[in-house]
Amino acid sequence: MAAKLKKFLLRYYPPGIILQYERDGVMKQKPIDLLDLTPDVDVEVLRAHILPLTNCAFNKSGDRFITGSYDRTCKVWNTFTGEEIFTLEGHKNVVYAIAFNNPYGDKIVTGSFDKTCKLWDAYTGQLYYTLKGHQTEIVCLSFNPQSTIIATGSMDNTAKLWDVETGQERATLAGHRAEIVSLGFNTGGDLIVTGSFDHDSRLWDVRTGQCVHVLSGHRGEVSSTQFNYAGSLVVSGSIDCTSRLWDVRSGRCLSVKQGHTDEVLDVSFDSAGTKFVSASADGTARLYHTLTGVCQHTLVGHEGEISKVAFNPQGTRLITASSDKSCRLWDCESGDCLQVLEGHTDEIFSCAFNYEGDFIITGSKDNTCRIWKALTASSQPGAPGAGGARPTTAFSYND
Repeated sequence: MAAKLKKFLLRYYPPGIILQYERDGVMKQKPIDLLDLTPDVDVEVLRAHILPLTNCAFNKSGDRFITGSYDRTCKVWNTFTGEEIFTLEGHKNVVYAIAFNNPYGDKIVTGSFDKTCKLWDAYTGQLYYTLKGHQTEIVCLSFNPQSTIIATGSMDNTAKLWDVETGQERATLAGHRAEIVSLGFNTGGDLIVTGSFDHDSRLWDVRTGQCVHVLSGHRGEVSSTQFNYAGSLVVSGSIDCTSRLWDVRSGRCLSVKQGHTDEVLDVSFDSAGTKFVSASADGTARLYHTLTGVCQHTLVGHEGEISKVAFNPQGTRLITASSDKSCRLWDCESGDCLQVLEGHTDEIFSCAFNYEGDFIITGSKDNTCRIWKALTASSQPGAPGAGGARPTTAFSYND
C-alpha cells in the first residue's frame, strides 16, 4: 500500500525535513537531512502532491480525473473513491496545464514551466513523447476534438501544433506580441483561437499555421477565449472589464458586453452556443443570450473574485469558482443560486462538470480537490437537494 503523507515539517537546524506518513494503518516518521541528501536517499514517501495543485480535469466518462501540481507531477485519480491510480513523473518544473483527449480519454497531455509538454497513456501512465520547442513556460494547451493534434501556448508569445501520432511539431503560430494565455480548437478542428496579453486574439488555420484574423479591440490583456459549438462565433474576456463576441468568418466584432466593474477572468459558451457567460473579479457573473445579446441575469452572491465558470452539458446549470472559498451552482433559466458548495479553506481556482453533468470537481489553493455529486431533482430552489450538489469525496494531497 502506498504511503499517505500526513504532515510535512521543516527543521531549522540541522537543516532538514521530517515526513510524518501513514502506511498500512501505521503512523511512521522519516527525517531527511538536507545536507546529506544524495540521489541514493530513499524519499519514496514524497510521492504525493505535497505542494499546491495547479489545475484539474475530468475524462469524458467522469470516472477519472487528473491534477497538476507545483511538485512537478500530474496525478490520475479515481473519481468515486478519491484514490490515486498513478503518478505521471518526469517534468523538471511546475506542471501547470493538463488535459485528457476527450471524448476518447485514452491520452493525457501535461504542459510545464520546464518549457516542455508530455504525452501519456491515460490507462498505463506510459510516456509516449516529450514535446520540446518552446523557449519559456507552457501555460495553456488543448487536444483538437479529433485527438490528432495538440496545441500549446507559451510565455514565449507563440503557440505550437504537435502531431499526436509522431510527437513532431507541425507548426509554430507566431504573431502575438506578448504571452499566450488561452487557446482552443473549433469543433471541426480546422481553426484555433489564441488569446494574448497583447490585448488581441487571433484565429489560425490549423492546416497551414497561418493567421486568418486578428481580433483587435480589447484595451487590456485577453484572459479567456472560446469557440461556440457551431464554430461560427468566438467569445473573449479581458481585464478591460468587457467581453466581446466575434464573427469567425469575417473577424468582425459583433458586440461589446459591458457591465462588469473589474477584470473579466473567464468566459464560456454553453454546449449549444445559445448562451455565454462572463466571470469577473468584481465577484459577479453575467449570463447572456447569444442571439439577442441581452444580459439575462447578473449572478450576485460571491464575496470575492470569480476566476472560473462552467456550464453543465445540458446548459441548464452553471458553476462559479471564487476566491471567497466557495463554488456556487446557478439555474440558467431563473438566475437563482441553487446551492453554495462550501468546505474549502482557501481560494477555489478550478471547477468543472463531467460530460454527463452528474459530478462537479473543485480545486482549491487549500491543496485539496472536492468531488460533488450533482443532483438532478427539478424542485424549487431552496428545497433540500433541489438541483443542487452534495459532496461525495474530499481529499487533500497533504492530509
